[in-house]
Amino acid sequence: MELGTGIGWRPEIAEAVEGLPELDWVEVVAENICPGHLPDSLARLRARGVRIVPHGVSLGLGGAERPSPERLSALAERAEALGAPLVSEHIAFVRAGGPLTASPSLEAGHLLPVPRTREALAVLCENVRIAQESLPVPLALENIAALVSWPGDELTEGRFLAELVERTGVRLLIDVANLHTNRVNRGEDPVAALDELPTEAIAYVHVAGGVERDGVWHDTHAHPVPRQVLDVLAELRRRVAPPGVLLERDDAFPPPGELAAELEAITATLRGAAGGGSRSPGPAGTPGAPPAAAVPPAPEPAAEPPAAPGTPVPAAEPADRARERLAIAQTALLSALVAGTPAPEGFDPARLRVQARALAAKRADVVARIAPELPELLGGTYRPAFLAYAKGRPLRGGYRRDALAFAEHLLARGRPEDPRHRRQLALWWRDRTGPRPPRRGTRLVRAARTRLAGVGR
Repeated sequence: MELGTGIGWRPEIAEAVEGLPELDWVEVVAENICPGHLPDSLARLRARGVRIVPHGVSLGLGGAERPSPERLSALAERAEALGAPLVSEHIAFVRAGGPLTASPSLEAGHLLPVPRTREALAVLCENVRIAQESLPVPLALENIAALVSWPGDELTEGRFLAELVERTGVRLLIDVANLHTNRVNRGEDPVAALDELPTEAIAYVHVAGGVERDGVWHDTHAHPVPRQVLDVLAELRRRVAPPGVLLERDDAFPPPGELAAELEAITATLRGAAGGGSRSPGPAGTPGAPPAAAVPPAPEPAAEPPAAPGTPVPAAEPADRARERLAIAQTALLSALVAGTPAPEGFDPARLRVQARALAAKRADVVARIAPELPELLGGTYRPAFLAYAKGRPLRGGYRRDALAFAEHLLARGRPEDPRHRRQLALWWRDRTGPRPPRRGTRLVRAARTRLAGVGR
């Protein structure tokens, strides 16, 4: 199917998106919409014939656990409510711990890379097959941006994606901004990755902006698309005509004219690269086939290539032991990032500290967006107070629960210092938790109850 040119729909730019000329489709974050209560803007776009693709962020198909039936059902429901031609998700893990490790569950609140090993690939492939069987439309998976690298990777990015397609027939969402990010942060060559991709499996392409600080590229989706990312897009276009290309913008939204100009820059890049010819993946200089106008049916899973003598071949259905090993490794990494435990062997501790700070900052930003009363009440003390709270207190139950736990934490310590603000915070917290606070059985909760009882008199 051919999608054309699109943009990520966000409530903050809904009016601007509706006003964009020649808009073919939009992508929405699946977890941010309710099937029975679609925003009016999306309903109007759909009535105009603009296609809508739900883009999931919470499945965690690269994790050790099998995908949640409840999350899959929710994604399927959104696809049906939107009349979506396909759905997309990420090749990432987003949580760890739990039953496989007999430890508390941890949430990353972010997309984290999976090891590029054959064992991790086998787990991923089984998870993808489970997802495909549960979804009413085709699934496309996105390569992610990463700040850290796993030790002992056995496959390149391109080969990892190629084998995933060969084994599952899944389609690909190629994010050229993420390829650039991994060039800066992990020294990976985006051209080499493109050369190894099965371009016939590409469903669409993401383009986004970021910024470099102290030698680290941050995939912010809050900055204009830089020339380096457009160059990677041009490299991809020389190999294939992508069925769809989409601009992502998640924060620091510019005026409508700037969004339109970014879309035009993307279109101009595609036109310019198309004039330079197309080549299929393979060694440089190999003659290529003409660019495809649309995504053909996803390729059938190929048989595994024969293994070298003495090399163990992963089973088609990964054993529970493989999931357990992956769970232990991912839990150790996530715990180092969100709970302050030591860096696992083989990881760069300095780079893990950068990633940990980025995760904490994102967590603070998301809580501020979903509970804007907190930064309003705390003013300039919000961010340092939240980062102090988050240190050693991993995200466990989602951002809304995190906001309540943060407020509870402040009240237990007599914060904010201004009595009027403290009373406002207590009332805000009580309105959202009901007559009784969550049962945690901790000293902090008991202290919070005591303070709230005094406030209510």
